[in-house]
Amino acid sequence: MSLLTATPRRTLEPPAAHGQLPSLTGMRWAAALLVFLHHIRNFDFFGGSRGRLVDWAFGPGAVGVSFFFVLSGFVLAWSARDGDSAPRFWRRRLARIYPVHLVTAVLALVLGATLIPGLRPDGAGETAANLLLVSSWWREWWQALNPVSWSLTCEAFFYAVFPMLYAVLRRLNARGVAGVMAVAALLVVLLPWAGLHHALGWIVPSNPAARLPEFVLGVAAGRLVRLGAWRGPGLDVSLALTVVGYFLTHQLPGVYAVSACTVLGLALLIPSAALADLRGLPSFWRRRRLVVLGEWSFAFYMIHILVLRLAAQYLPLHHLPTLQALTATLTALALSLALSWALYEGVERPGRRLLLNGVRRKTASPSAE
Repeated sequence: MSLLTATPRRTLEPPAAHGQLPSLTGMRWAAALLVFLHHIRNFDFFGGSRGRLVDWAFGPGAVGVSFFFVLSGFVLAWSARDGDSAPRFWRRRLARIYPVHLVTAVLALVLGATLIPGLRPDGAGETAANLLLVSSWWREWWQALNPVSWSLTCEAFFYAVFPMLYAVLRRLNARGVAGVMAVAALLVVLLPWAGLHHALGWIVPSNPAARLPEFVLGVAAGRLVRLGAWRGPGLDVSLALTVVGYFLTHQLPGVYAVSACTVLGLALLIPSAALADLRGLPSFWRRRRLVVLGEWSFAFYMIHILVLRLAAQYLPLHHLPTLQALTATLTALALSLALSWALYEGVERPGRRLLLNGVRRKTASPSAE
């Protein structure tokens, strides 16, 4: 099915009210939960045949981060404002991510100095690089302070290039934007191939430049939807393709598991979910509870690994019997959720208001942003 027609029907306007794309917010929670379960697998809560089942189900769970990268590009392109300046854009993005990043980084520093020595940074340089959101450019610092904050380094790079990238895409017609999208998808597959066959040391999952094609893919998809030129399959078919790609990762070398196998599915899934909301089509993902959890998902993503590291430091959680492993998993999930709610209500929302100085935005962003 063609992604576009020769002449788009009409140019869609950015959303006029908060929450116009709730399905994307609900999907954010699913992606964050997938990353959590991937880390449960990495900590080996389950042993034996149960461990093999968990590995099969959640071994590829790192693709949840790939979803965030594609989604980020899509939402920024969909909600881009005519006449917006780069400094204003960067200020809004800083207000969106930095309060939670700063608080969890400080928490990681405290835990590294007291309860979890493995989190202790090598020195002031590593700490400064993480606080400045550049640590993932150095391989040895890719998990500086809060281990999952490497993805924020990637996001910071994406935000830096977005104004220029979107300015270029605005000058292209629908076919040109689709061409950019196709090249970006191809790069998502070729970069791990190049790293595997040509030992390109810089091509690692945490390198911001290596992850940029996923963001560009999302930006191009968002632009096509905004142009009214998207002609991809519906939500059910797109989700099925994503699931097939997810489990295909077990059949290929590990370098492809990060994003290459699911790039096609995600490139179709995110626009199809957005269009389901815009057109009032059925969508499981816009259920209220999922949307609320999606609003907490960034805080959940940033805090859950610290909960797991603290638990693993002091409790015997390796290869537990089934009931105990399930109990430990659900307890870690509940604690992470409680802390994510506290971070969302006590840090993320007020921190955003503080950094924006209460300035009312001309157009509210979709809740998926």
